[in-house]
Amino acid sequence: MHRRAPPSDGGYPASVSALVMLGCGRAAAARAVGSGWWVRCLRGRCRLLLPMAKSKFEYVRDFEADDTCLPNCWIVVRLDGRNFHRFSEQHEFKKPNDDRALHLMTKCAQTVMEELEDIAIAYGQSDEYSFVFKKKSRWFKRRASKFMTHVVSQFASSYVFYWKDYFKDQQLLYPPGFDARIVLYPSNQNLKDYLSWRQADCHINNLYNTVFWMLVQRSGLTPVQAQDRLQGTLAGDKNEILFSEFNINYNNEPLMYRKGTVLVWQKVNEVMTKKMKLPKEAEEKEVEVTRTRTKVVALHCDIIGDQFWEEYPEILDEDS
Repeated sequence: MHRRAPPSDGGYPASVSALVMLGCGRAAAARAVGSGWWVRCLRGRCRLLLPMAKSKFEYVRDFEADDTCLPNCWIVVRLDGRNFHRFSEQHEFKKPNDDRALHLMTKCAQTVMEELEDIAIAYGQSDEYSFVFKKKSRWFKRRASKFMTHVVSQFASSYVFYWKDYFKDQQLLYPPGFDARIVLYPSNQNLKDYLSWRQADCHINNLYNTVFWMLVQRSGLTPVQAQDRLQGTLAGDKNEILFSEFNINYNNEPLMYRKGTVLVWQKVNEVMTKKMKLPKEAEEKEVEVTRTRTKVVALHCDIIGDQFWEEYPEILDEDS
């Protein structure tokens, strides 16, 4: 929007006398400054720029709510699959865990981290992923709606785009849906407790689902019967059922199922082949070159204890 003539830096003279010095007539200069027009000097020529007229409908912008996130807080965007129970059934996901689906979710989360700025760490399990933006992030002026919509749209489009890479023989029957919420955490301990909560939730859900589907698939119980069997049981009871009835030690189940997936930025060495002309050589030869780059790496480990945070102190470093 054009406003009254700003200060004289950048070729925009601010006063009548300045315009006269640039060759404008005094009367014309006075009219230009008085009317609020911009007068721009380009290569010695003065050009009047008519101010942009306001639309009578522009008042509707006043209804927009301020959704700026509080400063000095970790911004967490938690994304969930919408009605994924039905989605997984219709697309024949393996129970209790489908490696294809879990790896696809992780691929989408990696794409989000690589495309969007300032994500320090992400954690995922089942059909959800949490993306943690840095405390000091100024991305999109910390507008909550921008954080949420960019994460969801990038994730959802990636899910459709990469589907065929993981479900080669399974056609995508309809577009998946995802929703998200934003939560702010003011301290490092709050953030660590949040991520611990999500990992504890992963363990609780996976233990239940593992026993539930063993009862259905191998004992022949109906889903209702299996649910009744597990009602009121504790973690020890479920572990006992797995071991005594199915010879399964839950602690030997894959870490990805029990711990979920943590995404962090990590420096890795990549070896690539490059054609180079070596000294005293007449022709180019293929040479292996090692390069160090920072990329998103998936880990399956415990994040509730202190060891993880001691190994990756840069995650909580506000100046990193």
